[in-house]
Amino acid sequence: MAGEQILVIEDNDNNMKLFRDVLRATGYRTLEASTGGQALVLAARHGPALVLMDIRLPDMSGFEALSRLRMDARTASIPVLAVTAQAMKGDRERLEEAGFDGYVSKPVDIDELLTTVEQHCRGRGG
Repeated sequence: MAGEQILVIEDNDNNMKLFRDVLRATGYRTLEASTGGQALVLAARHGPALVLMDIRLPDMSGFEALSRLRMDARTASIPVLAVTAQAMKGDRERLEEAGFDGYVSKPVDIDELLTTVEQHCRGRGG
């Protein structure tokens, strides 16, 4: 998985730093966006191996951003993991129904994050 590029969409600076530090320390390259709009541009331009998307973004919801990624032929097949503090009963099913490939709960468990990222990058042949 070393060298795979991951787009992280997160508007909280502390959370972004955590994702950046952990992913880079394990050999991934990161692209960073703090809004859904920025993320759509970066995803189309760079075609990352994986997207980690916060559900609550300042300009649009993660659900809307996911929908837009899926409608663009350049980004439709990129695996997208939801990053959410909403880990209530039924949320996992709601995220899967919306088209997310998986999710990472906040507060982030580093081992869970890396395992989930590795599984989904591997699914793309990375």
